[in-house]
Amino acid sequence: MISILTNVLILLIAYLLGSIPFGLLVSWLFKLEDPRTVGSKNIGATNVLRSGNKRAALLTFLLDGLKGSAAMAMALIFDPTLAPWAGILVVIGHIWPIWLRFQGGKGVATTFGALLILSWPVGVTCLVTWAAVATTTRYSSLAALLSIVLSPLYSLFLKREDLALMCLGLGALILISHRQNISRLITGKETKIGNNTPQPPSL
Repeated sequence: MISILTNVLILLIAYLLGSIPFGLLVSWLFKLEDPRTVGSKNIGATNVLRSGNKRAALLTFLLDGLKGSAAMAMALIFDPTLAPWAGILVVIGHIWPIWLRFQGGKGVATTFGALLILSWPVGVTCLVTWAAVATTTRYSSLAALLSIVLSPLYSLFLKREDLALMCLGLGALILISHRQNISRLITGKETKIGNNTPQPPSL
């Protein structure tokens, strides 16, 4: 009974960690606009970057990643079998935070943070993919989608088959949180990094 309660508590803490709105808190700290009122109106690092403050965006990215890492480390310490579920729940907390009426970020940095703790080779490979795609296309959303959606394949290639199911779950969450971005990418109206106005459709 105690073990069950402990496991439930660990998973609840993972969700609550994910729910911490660092993008909003950092914006207040730097006296920036509320990220929920600008750009894509979410609290993630990319939207904080639209304020023009790169330091605030970087701090948001690092703190959001730390949430994922902390949740994963906690699960590994108490019960490693809970780690995949903790990873899923911390990302759910970021995307649908209880403190902000379930309107949060996209979950990318938090996913990276979780993967880096559970398997740093998989996490680093995803980060490199994100950086390469973002640098080449200047679409943060496309970079996020490709890096996380490919994570199950990376886990198989790097002989971490045990991560494949969790990565599939994380990929599904990222697809859901980016559904509007996907629509804009298809129509050529997605905003590029460093540009606050949507791009015209490609001919």
